Amino acid sequence: MTDHGSAWELIANGDATLFAIVRLSLIVSLAAVAFSALIGLPLGAWLALTRFPGREAVVVALNAMMGLPPVVVGLAVYLLLSRSGPLGELGILFTPSAMVIAQTVLIIPIIAALTRQTIADLWVEYRDELAAMAVGPVGRVTTLLWDARYSLLTALLAGFGRAAAEVGAVMIVGGNIDGFTRTMTTAVALETSKGNLPLALGLGLVLLAIVVAINAAAWAMRAWSERQAG
Repeated sequence: MTDHGSAWELIANGDATLFAIVRLSLIVSLAAVAFSALIGLPLGAWLALTRFPGREAVVVALNAMMGLPPVVVGLAVYLLLSRSGPLGELGILFTPSAMVIAQTVLIIPIIAALTRQTIADLWVEYRDELAAMAVGPVGRVTTLLWDARYSLLTALLAGFGRAAAEVGAVMIVGGNIDGFTRTMTTAVALETSKGNLPLALGLGLVLLAIVVAINAAAWAMRAWSERQAG
């Protein structure tokens, strides 16, 4: 039997190990996207609508942080959460919570930078109308974020893609512990090195399927919104 065939069998038979890894990966990545959205969306909108000294430097730094090396982020979070670190008392190193923190740090710059660009473009269209209505700063941010909600799905998807594909940071802060902190990407790397290609291929296929399904759903939602607007 080929490795491909074995991989499909693992998926079709609902292999417990495979789906436990998939479940943890989704929980960690979706939690990281949610926390990043809570911070990144308003931060990006605020940067788009606010002028202050040094704003350009902040925007440049934010764009540069979109390419943060995952292993550097993992190391920084590890040092924060280690016993000798400032957050060591929390005792969450080598847990899914630590993995969520690392992924959140990686995703926030992506969501914030893409949000800033989207809201800045929309502000050009809405500036006169919102000014005439005397809408305050908070109202402007809320209004523009709501109006751009479908366009901002792209930012959230980019964040999810970064989280779902992450290996280095979650490996450092999670420890790749079997049955506890092993995600799809870390499991693929480990099982490939062990020669367990059926499980590695099965996880890879599931990861691809998840990414395609989420992107298809987002595309359908955006297409529906455009038809409603039209």
